[in-house]
Amino acid sequence: MTKAELVDQVARTTQLTKKHAEIIVNTIFDSIVDSLRGGEKIELRGFGSFRIRNRGSRIGRNPKTGDRVEVPPKRIPYFKPGKELRELLNNRDS
Repeated sequence: MTKAELVDQVARTTQLTKKHAEIIVNTIFDSIVDSLRGGEKIELRGFGSFRIRNRGSRIGRNPKTGDRVEVPPKRIPYFKPGKELRELLNNRDS
């Protein structure tokens, strides 16, 4: 599902205009990003949680030249699905 398809689904379900649905979807995404930037953990009960994982610096290789390159540390977003979401996805009856 793309972001545009998600906006369409929200608009249909809530009977709002696409413009209003897009504002809602963008607000949710922006709030998640802002919270992660601030070091907060986001937990959506029954769906899952978003966290930041820190990766340390390391020595890598340039695939083109084979030269050693230092890769700087970085923060990586991580999503962990909740128990209810996993159960819904693995339900054999569906």
